[in-house]
Amino acid sequence: MGVQEKLKELEAELARTQKNKATEYHIGIVKSKIAQLRRELLSPRKHGASAGGFDVKKSGDATVAIIGLPSVGKSTLLNKLTKAESKAAAYAFTTLKCIPGILEYENARIQILDLPGIIEGARDGRGRGREVIGVARSSDMVLILVEAMNPRQIKIIEAELYGFGIRLNAKRPDVTISNIARGGVTINHTVPLTKISNKEILSVMNQYGIYNAAVVVRSDITIDEFIDVIEANRVYIPAIYAFTKTDLINDPTKLPQGYIRLAAENGMGIEELKRAIYDALYLIRIYTKRRGEKADLTEPMIVRTGITVGELCDKLHRDLRKDFRYALVWGKSVKHQPQRVGLDHVLADKDIMQIIKR
Repeated sequence: MGVQEKLKELEAELARTQKNKATEYHIGIVKSKIAQLRRELLSPRKHGASAGGFDVKKSGDATVAIIGLPSVGKSTLLNKLTKAESKAAAYAFTTLKCIPGILEYENARIQILDLPGIIEGARDGRGRGREVIGVARSSDMVLILVEAMNPRQIKIIEAELYGFGIRLNAKRPDVTISNIARGGVTINHTVPLTKISNKEILSVMNQYGIYNAAVVVRSDITIDEFIDVIEANRVYIPAIYAFTKTDLINDPTKLPQGYIRLAAENGMGIEELKRAIYDALYLIRIYTKRRGEKADLTEPMIVRTGITVGELCDKLHRDLRKDFRYALVWGKSVKHQPQRVGLDHVLADKDIMQIIKR
């Protein structure tokens, strides 16, 4: 029996198993087996043809992958957002490779990737889904496009991405698993667990062959999230959702809230989408200043929110941290203008920084 057949069999078994205290242990084992088979199915192939057209070199300050079903309007949108020339047509599978473009916004250069449309079964390799979703895994953000006439596409895309280990708009579960020499598995939690039991945790640990470990859970997780922790190959990526072709439906106000509404051909929603992409990437602008000179406010460094002075030093020059004495910072992150700070100081948008060397 092949991997896919085993998966179908286990998923069918899980679907017909009612969850109660008597079945908790069994459900944990079945879900663990499914995760292990899914990992085997999605592991990179060692042989065969290359994924030609998908090896795109990252450029710019961040990378956004456009994901959607065929003929949803990805190529048209890329052409509107960037100066790329992605072929667009009114039939499916126009794009057969990954086409990059650069969105310039608020001094940032954001790489946008137009990928071939995915179909149901993409996570299992259908329609080059393995390569397409693989690019999405390595991106900084995913832009999900859904036809306004067919909102059902949302669930299809989310299921395919989830099956490939992509967790959209989710935080990594706060769980620590430490191997110990003996004593079995000990489970401690700092918050009440309402979605998973100790029995389920033990069943998962046993299925993965972990018999001696200290488990500390600091968030109210599900069994699927606990398996994600053990698998340790999930990626947690921000996502934006947008409806395309909204000009073709009678009443756009009936569409679900929280989605950007686009009609790329006439430019509707493009500026709103640009702002949403920039905000979702949590990019900030930091200006540098030399002693005795004014700061250059025309070319900021584009970095992620939460960056420290030390991390910015590493970006500027590999030896700068070694020669660092202190920094002077002007801006929102300090009380005094300027203020002397150390390597651990967290910078804010539009801060100005001057490095003082030893």
